[in-house]
Order: sequence, then C-alpha cells, then structure tokens
Amino acid sequence: MDIKQIQDLIRFVSKSGVNEVSIEQENFKITIKTNQVATIVNATIPEGQPLIAAPVQAAPAAIAAPAAAPVEDTSKYVTIKSPMIGTFYRSASPDKPLFANVGDEIKPGSVLCIIEAMKLFNEIESEVSGRIVKVLVDNASPVEYDQPLFLVEPM
Repeated sequence: MDIKQIQDLIRFVSKSGVNEVSIEQENFKITIKTNQVATIVNATIPEGQPLIAAPVQAAPAAIAAPAAAPVEDTSKYVTIKSPMIGTFYRSASPDKPLFANVGDEIKPGSVLCIIEAMKLFNEIESEVSGRIVKVLVDNASPVEYDQPLFLVEPM
C-alpha cells in the first residue's frame, strides 16, 4: 500500500461514517479511527520507509448532528413489529385511504397496513388497543422480520 492509497483510504473512512477500519497484510498493518488521530501500528512499506499518519478530519456536522439530537423516550409506547419480510403498504391501493394514521385510535383486529410477500398481500392487524403515535416506515418500503412499524400509546 503506498502513501496515496493510504490518504485515499483515510478520506474514504472519514466520509463513510465508519468509526474504525483495520487492514493487515504481510508486513503492514494500519488502523484508522474517525474523530480521532489516525493510528498506524508496525507500518512499513516495501521501500522500508516508515509512515507518519496525519490527523483524520472530524466527520461533517450533518453526519454528527443526528447523534447529538435528544433521544425520544419510547418506553411508554407499544411497538408493533413486522411479522414477515416484504414490502410495507399503508393502503390497499394508491387511491384508497390509509389504514392507519398518526392519532388514530385502534383496537385488536384493526388493519394497520399490508405487507406484500411473494405476490401475496397480508393484512397486518393490531393486537393492542391504543392510539398511533408514530409510523416508523415509509409507504412502499421493504421491511424485515421483527422490524418496528408503528408506535402505539396503550389505552
């Protein structure tokens, strides 16, 4: 690995949002940590020249800002999770009304959304009574098994 490749790697790591990257080859090991000074351990290149690391610039403010935002306390809410992998839909079709909106009161058996899996449209029903506080997934987005879909304030 030459110095240009190391500089490119440092730039890439600082922009990617990764906290730490380590690369180890036969006679070369490098560890790069973001928001800190880059560290190179036992680093020599084939020409036998030692390498000196430059400080890694801090992540851009846009990336750091979400981490600094206050965390909302969701412990009082019930989380309704996806029972399957598929595509999340908030209504039966684009011209139909949404099954559930923020502020709607729901009860067990209320249809909240549809998840399409392998060309089958599965209605997801509520198992709790309460009021929808937040919809956590965008319409027509893929969802994973056990992914949170809605936050509900129990009643």
